[in-house]
Amino acid sequence: MQPEAILDELKWRGLWADCTDEAGLAARLAEGPVTVYAGFDPTADSLHVGHLLPLLGLRRFQQFGHTPVALAGGATGSIGDPSGKSDERNLLSRDEIAANVAKITGQLERLMDFTAAGNAARLANNADWFAAIGFLDFLRDVGKHFSVNAMVAKESVRNRMEGAGISYTEFSYMLLQAYDFYHLHQTENCELQIGGSDQWGNITAGMELIRRKAGAGAFGLTMPLLTKADGTKFGKTAGGAVWLDPARTSPYKFYQFWINTEDAKVVECLKYFTFLEREEIETLEAQHGEAPGAREAQRRLAEEVTTLVHGADATADAVRASRILFGGDVTGVSEAVFEDVAAEVPRAAVRLDADGLGLLDALVAAKLCGSKGQARKDAQGGGVYLNNVRVEDAAARIGGGDFLFGKYVLLRRGKKNYAVLEREQA
Repeated sequence: MQPEAILDELKWRGLWADCTDEAGLAARLAEGPVTVYAGFDPTADSLHVGHLLPLLGLRRFQQFGHTPVALAGGATGSIGDPSGKSDERNLLSRDEIAANVAKITGQLERLMDFTAAGNAARLANNADWFAAIGFLDFLRDVGKHFSVNAMVAKESVRNRMEGAGISYTEFSYMLLQAYDFYHLHQTENCELQIGGSDQWGNITAGMELIRRKAGAGAFGLTMPLLTKADGTKFGKTAGGAVWLDPARTSPYKFYQFWINTEDAKVVECLKYFTFLEREEIETLEAQHGEAPGAREAQRRLAEEVTTLVHGADATADAVRASRILFGGDVTGVSEAVFEDVAAEVPRAAVRLDADGLGLLDALVAAKLCGSKGQARKDAQGGGVYLNNVRVEDAAARIGGGDFLFGKYVLLRRGKKNYAVLEREQA
């Protein structure tokens, strides 16, 4: 693939918000590959799906022969980027930041190729160079190149000044990120920075510093900030952010997030978050237009992104788990995955007698039936399922061997009414 073809790739995928000099960048890429970077501040111990666009953007550049640098902001993370924020961040301790950097570094490593011949991905941490710079030196060597008037005019700063206000700490963030670009330009020959559209002011500040201190040119390219169809922020659920760390958002819940993508957004998400070829995405788009209820586009999206982030085995577990609530086999999933599923349905605690628990009593205890008479009628009519296996014998009893992992029984009445019985330990 030709290095400059990445620009057409980004455009057809919709991953193009703005560019500081499109013609100049195209001409530079036509000469050969460049080094490109994006930064990720460790404000939490995990990245979330909102970070995927620039992170996968680096991977896309790598596919076209360019060298990606993923920057973990061990220094900038201690300040907090005001871009897109209406209030000041809570400052983290140095130990918290170091722990967060260690966590997100592993996530960055999983999504790029660090062994590619000629253009292996690189990791950087801006704490490595800021630790050696004194405050007065930074003011003299960097601050003198910035006009306060120009900084106040930046949208991220102006919005905060018109709202809750901004501290000097966060006001200075722009200078720190600008220096990152300058440092990587000098040490890694980095000529391009990418980021979300809210990073425009920070990116252009870095370009200006490179021009003033190094007398050289550089480029910036931003990607759109994805929102839901109603304009609200993408990547948020009722439970909060959708994290890349499986300890914070399990692979099953991660998979479900993508399965539940809105019809109006699913094709856009296929372009943004997968590496499927154009022809396949267009085929999925056509299928979705003809039969949106089949949710084939959402299924493919969920499988692709979950595999990218968590691997094929975790995706297979998530697929099996998602089928449980559609009558699928409950065997073959781990206890942790089953508990994710169980969290989505009503639960009731039960205690087993020596001869087990009557099926009818179980249905009433789970509140799937209002009475034992109704439970008997449903069972005899073929509408009752134990661990997704139909049980028509109203006199059946549930024994210890029926409890999955020795703890749980999945009951179903009809097609969609589920409950989990959790065995109380003696």
